[in-house]
Parts: sequence; C-alpha cells; structure tokens
Amino acid sequence: MPLPETMFCAQQIKIPPELPDILKQFTKAAIRTQPRDVLRWAAAYFSALSKGEPLPVKERIEMPLATENTDAGLTIGLLKVLHKQLSPKGMVNVAELKEKWEHFCLPEEQLKAILQLDDFGEEVEWMKVLALGCSMLSGSLLSSMKHACEILTSDPEGGAARIPFETFSFLYSYLAGIDGEIPEEKMEAFLQKIKEEADQQDGMVLLRNFLTQPSTLF
Repeated sequence: MPLPETMFCAQQIKIPPELPDILKQFTKAAIRTQPRDVLRWAAAYFSALSKGEPLPVKERIEMPLATENTDAGLTIGLLKVLHKQLSPKGMVNVAELKEKWEHFCLPEEQLKAILQLDDFGEEVEWMKVLALGCSMLSGSLLSSMKHACEILTSDPEGGAARIPFETFSFLYSYLAGIDGEIPEEKMEAFLQKIKEEADQQDGMVLLRNFLTQPSTLF
C-alpha cells in the first residue's frame, strides 16, 4: 500500500543559506571544464571542495581548433588543472596520478604512453610528467616549452609567460635528453644564451627569449 503523500508548507522547508552559491559555482565550473562524465567529475569536485583541495576546474572554456579532435583527451587546460592539484606534492604516487587522470575521464592509454617515455617507478616527479604531457601535445621541443611556460607562469593569459631560468633549464634539459637528438654542446650553448638574457630580466625567461631561436634547437 503506497504511503500517503506528505505535504509541506514553505515555512517547513529550510534551504541551507550556502546551497545556492555552491550550486551556482558548481554549474559555472562544469560549464568551463566540460567534463565527459559529469557524475564522475562532480564526485571529484565535491570531494576536493570538502577537503579544501584544488578543484578539478579549468580556468576557462577551451575552444578546439577546426583541426582538433574534440574527443582526443588531454588538453593544455586539463594539464594546467592537474598541475595545480599535483605540483605541491613534488613527488606523486602513480596511483594518485591515475585517480586524478580518471576524474577527467582521460584515456588510460594516453597516461601509459606518457609514463613509458621515462623509467618511472611507483612515484613520479610531477614536473617531469608535466614536461612529457606538454611534449605529447606539441609537435616540437619549442612548442613544448611554450606550453610549459604558459602553464607555469604567474603572468596573465596572453602575457610574457615568464618562468624562472632554473625551471626553464630543468624542463628543457629533461625533454632534450628524452629526445636524444640534440648534441650536448648545442644544448649548453642555447641555455647559456637564454641565461644571459634571463640575468637581465630578474632571472626570468620570456617566450620571446626562445621563440626566436633557430628551430634546429627544438
């Protein structure tokens, strides 16, 4: 026998005062991030919110180019979110990395391909994973470094994308080593030239410092 329908008056229904803003922020975050699986992403969103952790939310909507496959997986925007979530740890357990990866419903094969580029164990150095992710999204070392600078910089979008020379040198040397085709003397000469420019810029490397370099270095 069905239970009788319970009627409530407006005075009996109490809406938590913070609920409207929580739902509003969640909706805006979902629109910006465009998750492939909203329920899985929502679970990760509210879990991070309750723990005070960085949210799995893009800064803005990424509009794919006409030549891009919209179902391709990793993007610069998602890589930037992963950086915010994982960079504070420095060293990251692969299991945690996979969990964050799955929150965005990214292809497992794509993460495996990244991790196979180096001899990683159960823990990975996040900055190396970031560099390899940029490399996977780029056609050259030059564009990989450009993506890395745009992710790591504190400058506003569209700005100089400055990062410390030490960070630039680490990422460049690492990716060049993975590539294995750039002679060591050319790598050292290139970094020395960049350092000379950075020394005149408070130790910071700007995009224009290396985007105008000979493409043979990238």
